Amino acid sequence: MLILHRELGSSVDHLVKEFEAKWTPEVGDYSKKLVEFCSSKALIKFCQNIKEKISDGSYSRFTYDMMLAWDNPRAVEEESSTEESIGKEKEDREIQVKEQTDQDDISLFYSDQMPLLVNHEPSVEEDAFMWLSSLVPLAADIVNRRFTFETLTAPTGKRLFYPAYDRFLKEIDNCMRHLQKQAKPKGIELADDEFILHVEGTATSQRVVRHIGGSSWPGRLTLTNCALYFEASGVINYEDALKIDLSRKIDHSVKPVATGPWGAPLFDKAIIYESPDLQEGVLLEFPEITSSTRRDHWLALIKEILLMHNFLSDFKVECPIQAWEMHARTILSIIRLHAAREMLRIAPPSPTEFLIFSLYEELPKGDYVLEQLAQNLKRVNSGQTCSASSILRKLNLPEPNVLSLEAKIESEVTETIAVGKDDDNKTALETAINQARKEGRGVAKARAVMEGLKEEGIGENATILTVITHNVCHLVCRVSNTCYF
Repeated sequence: MLILHRELGSSVDHLVKEFEAKWTPEVGDYSKKLVEFCSSKALIKFCQNIKEKISDGSYSRFTYDMMLAWDNPRAVEEESSTEESIGKEKEDREIQVKEQTDQDDISLFYSDQMPLLVNHEPSVEEDAFMWLSSLVPLAADIVNRRFTFETLTAPTGKRLFYPAYDRFLKEIDNCMRHLQKQAKPKGIELADDEFILHVEGTATSQRVVRHIGGSSWPGRLTLTNCALYFEASGVINYEDALKIDLSRKIDHSVKPVATGPWGAPLFDKAIIYESPDLQEGVLLEFPEITSSTRRDHWLALIKEILLMHNFLSDFKVECPIQAWEMHARTILSIIRLHAAREMLRIAPPSPTEFLIFSLYEELPKGDYVLEQLAQNLKRVNSGQTCSASSILRKLNLPEPNVLSLEAKIESEVTETIAVGKDDDNKTALETAINQARKEGRGVAKARAVMEGLKEEGIGENATILTVITHNVCHLVCRVSNTCYF
């Protein structure tokens, strides 16, 4: 409460009176609802200047303390309001921010300091992370926040510590700055709502090679939220870019493929894009020595953009503001993936844990989640201070013309939290997400059993393997009361 009192410029008594005017015992836990009410009011103010507050560490410190308070709301009531405690809190916050700044170059999860953090420092639980993500879609999106939390906390036993959280947010800011500096594809004028999401093949990045028949052409590859561009390297500069429009509703596809000298399928490190508009597919290789990680990363990003545009078309999201909100959420999900890969270089995370549409394309009943997401999207006010499109604006990503009209900023988020009301549409979305996640785990367990049997040699007998597969899948289907095989 001391933090909220200082940030909001209101007395604690005033905040409590404002809350109690709307709270009734029927809505549940008084202490937790009070924390939610005050936090949501403070977040609206914080999001107005979020870029600077991420850079100086104040946003990460403030929101992390919010999550700790949400985890243990009764401790908030017991805080002392003396000048001494306020001064001590300010001093501790300054020390923590300075210490983290000094450690920015250390690989957090693999340093010698992590065991000490695990044993002695406070940590945030999963539900608190989910609550914050429902208010501000910066660290995670509401539809994949559990998956994001599990990935970020895998090295620390599902406990989120402040240095990791702060590092993740700063990497998000760094990735945003990096993408804003990227040059536009040559000979191309990007649309107002088109923004660069990934670039490789430059002098400072790894090579990208396009294969045409028996010829190979190195060049620069650029992905935006609307298209894919390849610029072949010339003698002095790049040639005009080849544009592959990913936003059109046509029968196009992208898939992995092997390539090699003179078209021989020797190296499984390429992708091929195909569509009715092309006589032959566009074959792009991502050379690397030991694995196909780069290829898989590009494949996941391109698929995500294709799936996003299919989603907008299939569910007839025609309102430009709503469509841009979905673009903004997709852009943020890709930036989070970039940030996580920078932070976890030794063991890069699976792209699907951060990407919205790729995740639910793979999970059972993912189509139900997307249906609920479409309904939820149609009720989103992109003018809200903490919406995805607003967050991008505050991070200095120029807004498209469709959002230049003044939008009414509503306070419904604060009021809903204060009085304990449930948004029926949001509840339906969360129910669909939990069901898909539960059934996805059932499928993963069945596949793990099959892989174990194969390693033991049973896989050599095709007949036995078929029978076992049928029995395991039948058992999983009975448990979930659904068949998806």
